[in-house]
Amino acid sequence: MIFSTPRLRALEAAFQREAFAGLSYEDALARFASLWAEARAFRPDLGADWEGDLAPDLAVARAVNGLPPAA
Repeated sequence: MIFSTPRLRALEAAFQREAFAGLSYEDALARFASLWAEARAFRPDLGADWEGDLAPDLAVARAVNGLPPAA
C-alpha cells in the first residue's frame, strides 16, 4: 500500500491538471460512455441489481456510525 503524503498528493494533482487539461465536457462524456460500454461487455449484468451491490457498503456504514443493522 502506498501511503498518501503531501508530495504524492501534489504529484497526483499536477498529473490530473496536465493529463486532462484539454479535455472538454463532451470528450469526457464520450470517454465515460466508451468505458461503460466496455465494462458492460465484460459483465452484462453490471448495474442491474444496484441495491444489492450497495447492501454490503450500507451495512458497513451503519456499523461504523453506530446504527443498528437494517431490518
